[in-house]
Parts: sequence; C-alpha cells; structure tokens
Amino acid sequence: MRVLLSVIILITVSGCYHATVTTGLEPSARVIEQPFAVGWIYGLVPPKTVEAADECDNGVAMVETQLSFVNQLVSFITFGIFTPMHIKVTCASGSAMGAADIKVDADGDARSAFQQAADLAVQEDRPVAVAMR
Repeated sequence: MRVLLSVIILITVSGCYHATVTTGLEPSARVIEQPFAVGWIYGLVPPKTVEAADECDNGVAMVETQLSFVNQLVSFITFGIFTPMHIKVTCASGSAMGAADIKVDADGDARSAFQQAADLAVQEDRPVAVAMR
C-alpha cells in the first residue's frame, strides 16, 4: 500500500506546469532565460520581473513560464515556501507575423487610427500595428 501511495504521489508531483504568451511578433534568436527565478509561498509572491526592454530592441515575441520537475521538487521539499520557476523570454525580430501597419502623423487623429486598426484586425483576423510617424 505504501509503494502504491508513493507511486501515485510521485506521478502527481511530476507533472509540469507550462504557460506560453505570444505577442504576434516574429521571434528572433535572442532568448533571455531564468531557470531558477525565485518565487515564494506557492507562487503567491512571484519572481522578479524579467527586464527585457534593454535586451529586446524590437520588443518581445514570446514569454514562457514553467514549473519543471526540479522546480516542483524544491517547492515540495520546502513545503511550498520557496517556489522556483523557469522563465524564458524570446525577443522579437522586429516584424509582425502577417501584421498590417497603420501610420499616424504626429498631428494626426490617434483615436481614429486606433479605431481603424481595431476594425481591420477584426475584419482580417490578424494583428494590426499602429505607429506614430
């Protein structure tokens, strides 16, 4: 019975949590990783923000967070007080994947440009970038 319970517990805690957020920008080869980002109390106190603005000149294409087996093992050993997380940020190459661009002059009407961008995005089911000239 103890062996069965041990196997069930091991299988339960071995599952990995993984979340991915994409922005619609084309990913580049530049990646920022923090394999052991420090979190506390089952993640209620999250890890420090990854400062990607200085390293990703064209913005961020994708952010992935994961609780690997090792991360979960450390959390289990510390009774959830110390909860490390693997964070991976992929920088953008600068071009949107199939995105349309709407340019707004400095003296132009930004509100109508954003309305036009929203309408176009819904119509064509793709991202639309709005840029100031």
